[in-house]
Amino acid sequence: MTASVGVAGVQPASADPTVTVIKVTTETSTRAATTAAAKKASKKSTKKAAAKRKKLSRAALQLAKAQRAVKTARKHIGDPYRYGASGPGSFDCSGLVTYAWRKAGVRLPRTTWSIRSAVRKKVSWGHFKPGDLIFTSGGGHVGMYVGHGRMIHAPHSGTRVRIDRLDSYRRATFVGAVRPGV
Repeated sequence: MTASVGVAGVQPASADPTVTVIKVTTETSTRAATTAAAKKASKKSTKKAAAKRKKLSRAALQLAKAQRAVKTARKHIGDPYRYGASGPGSFDCSGLVTYAWRKAGVRLPRTTWSIRSAVRKKVSWGHFKPGDLIFTSGGGHVGMYVGHGRMIHAPHSGTRVRIDRLDSYRRATFVGAVRPGV
């Protein structure tokens, strides 16, 4: 849309009595239309991006959280065991796994027994995925599966956070496993 403005110029008396009209056009409405179209296109692309993010399956979201939890736990290898500690400088077994999963965006209860009962997805021996929590020693100890038949845990007083193999002792004292973040 354009606007026209007429301006009458006055000539000296001795000159020919003509009126000069100057046409001025503005492009503000054209710019406004272009800006509105750009905003509308921006909203569409934002909605498309949000739709793509929402299309991740629950399994894919759980996998991403589990990878982050394992990565966080691995950063604390070598930190000392301290009864009742939940990081970041020292841990007990349940403190390590709750800290790692919290950094991945999943809140877990503080103790091994409450973790085991609170997480709904149960996992049997041999079906572990990285990030699964493995309960041993009558349910009083927990570690996080990191893949390749190994788990990261804070074993007991006088030790440090470490990765151990799931050996025959772990198999014999295994009481269950859960998969958080599902």
